[in-house]
Parts: sequence; structure tokens; C-alpha cells
Amino acid sequence: MSLLVVDNVVKRFDKNMAVDHISFTLPEKTIFGLLGPNGAGKSTLIRMITNIIYQDSGQITLKGVKASERNMFIGYMPEERGLYKKMKVGEQLMYLGQLKNLSSKQAKERINHWFEKFGIEDWWNKKVEELSKGMQQKIQFISTVLHDPKLIILDEPFSGLDPINANLIKDQIFDLKQQGATILFSTHRMEQVEEICEQIALINKGKIILQGEVNALKQQFKENKFLIEYEGELPELREDIFEVLPSEKPKTLLLSLQAGYRPNDILESLLHQQVEVHAFNEILPSLNELFINQVSASTVVTS
Repeated sequence: MSLLVVDNVVKRFDKNMAVDHISFTLPEKTIFGLLGPNGAGKSTLIRMITNIIYQDSGQITLKGVKASERNMFIGYMPEERGLYKKMKVGEQLMYLGQLKNLSSKQAKERINHWFEKFGIEDWWNKKVEELSKGMQQKIQFISTVLHDPKLIILDEPFSGLDPINANLIKDQIFDLKQQGATILFSTHRMEQVEEICEQIALINKGKIILQGEVNALKQQFKENKFLIEYEGELPELREDIFEVLPSEKPKTLLLSLQAGYRPNDILESLLHQQVEVHAFNEILPSLNELFINQVSASTVVTS
């Protein structure tokens, strides 16, 4: 069941087509990656989803929510952080929680819950300006999820965080998904997308150029390459079955399977020799490689 449906959405600024007939859906309880280079249209699209600006045409639907009330059911953590520097942390979170229709009691209970999760119980009376960038990031995250939104939008959520705190936020993202939240995750960090997201949409120049499940996309664009670790002396290799590619590591083979053959044919050709195979791995493209290749290809086509 889809929580968010973006259907043929268009947004222009003067002569610039910022979002060009974009469509995608977010299933419930999914972590979805919205990717693209700077200026691709990601931020414009997010602002339309959150009712900050309105599309010129097309429809954006959040399941069971009126368009005019959509932002009350969304938690949005923008890349440009929006905390009030002079306010105390507790007062600020109380204020932001009540803006999202929490009662004073509900807001306080939820703030205390998140403070305990993050081990920051003594931050209530600290001013935001007294906190480091990473500490402010935690407060921004809490303000985003405090009202238990149906849809959580995180724009570069790990910016400024050390590895320990990045893992802490990542664990909370997974927990929120398990509790029923749907998460739209926007970042330039492909390794984070690969680790966290189940589905992605890649945008370039206002258009979606690639979308789908992460594992399926890797399978779609794989090149039938295999890395083998071995012991023993290699005999003459069967290059009718595979092409041997340059490998920098000793006792490894990087192979490209020839058309018409199966991975098992590689193994059989080696196992019949005096070679001990220690590892046999298919090499799938990383999201970073998919990102670069697809953006480069779409740029060439449209330029």
C-alpha cells in the first residue's frame, strides 16, 4: 500500500523547469532514497511535498490526509537547519511539538523519551548556540520525529555527525520504520543510501532517470564480473569461458563471464585444475557507480 503518491508533478521558475513531470510512489514502512546532483530538483520536490511551495500541475497525495493538512503529518528535517539559536533546547522542542498539535503534556513526555534515547537528559536548559553542530543535529532530528509523523523527510541527516552519532541516528531511522513510519531520505552520500534505503529515485535536470529497488537495480546493471581468491598455481585459463581482467591483488582473479556461459562454468574450469578456490564473489555495481554512470549518460543525451 502506498503512503505517498507523486503523480506527473511539474514546477517551473520563470523559464527554468525545476521539476519535469515527475512520478513515483512511496510504499508504507519503506526507506526511500531521493538522489541527484546539486540543482537536480530534489529540494524543489521536497518543498512541494511539504506544502512549502505548490506545484504548477500534477498531484501529490498523502494517504488519508487532506492536501491542506499534509504538513501536519510530515516530519521534515531540512538540510538548512532551522533551530532558534537563542532558545533553550527544551523550550524550543516544546514549542515545535505544540505547533504539530501535541498537548503540553504529550510534548514533554515525548521530549523526555527522546532525551533518554540519546542520553542527553541534561540538555533541557542549554541554549542551541551552546551546542556543537553534531549536538544541534540531534535536536533537529528530535524536532522532526517528535509528533510521530506518517512521513519523515530527512535531507542530509548525517551532516556534521561523527561516526558514533551517525550510527545512533541510523539506528533510530530503522526503529522508526519498524514502528510504521515511511522515510524519504535525501543525500549525496551514496554509501549511506546503499546501507539504508530499499528503493531509490535518481533525478537529474528535473527528471527521474532511474528508479526501483536497490538490489534489483544492481542486478539490472551488473556486468557479469567475478572476483576469485585462490591458492595454488594457475594453469592456462579457459578464455572461451571468461576474459581475465587486470587485478592488483595477488592470488586473485578478476573475470568477465563470456556470453552464453554461467558462473558455475567458471568454477568448474578452475576446480578441475590444481587450484584451491577460497572465495568466489559476483561484483555488483555500487550505487555510486550507478549514480555517476546514469547522470553522465542523461547529461550527454540532453545536452
